[in-house]
Amino acid sequence: MFHTNPADTIGAVTAACDALTPEEDRLARDIMSRVTDTWSMWVIHVLGEHSPMRFSRIAEQVEGVSQKMLTKTLRQLERDGLVTRRIFMEVPPRVEYALTPTGRELMLKFLPLWLWIVEQLPVFVAARRTYEARLAAE
Repeated sequence: MFHTNPADTIGAVTAACDALTPEEDRLARDIMSRVTDTWSMWVIHVLGEHSPMRFSRIAEQVEGVSQKMLTKTLRQLERDGLVTRRIFMEVPPRVEYALTPTGRELMLKFLPLWLWIVEQLPVFVAARRTYEARLAAE
């Protein structure tokens, strides 16, 4: 699916999308929205480095996420087959989360994007400085 020519890549993606039924298209868009939301990829990244993890340890690693949002994110990732939830019947009960093979594969697919962003940081910094200077001059 990866081509050297961006137009070929876009064409391949367009062809794949055109082959979807309306129901499949809705599901694909739903999954894309989910995995690109504010917290999902961060949670997947944390679980990819430290799996399995308890809820409180995930919350410590995903800085700024509320308990409610982390619960919602983990439930959605579990529903989509990206994360497993395992309950240990102890006193007190213990729950651990881990990536599924599909979740691990997704993490590996996003790593090149992360690396590209890191490589481009000087470009982003320069662009923001230029933008802010232009705003200040207006």
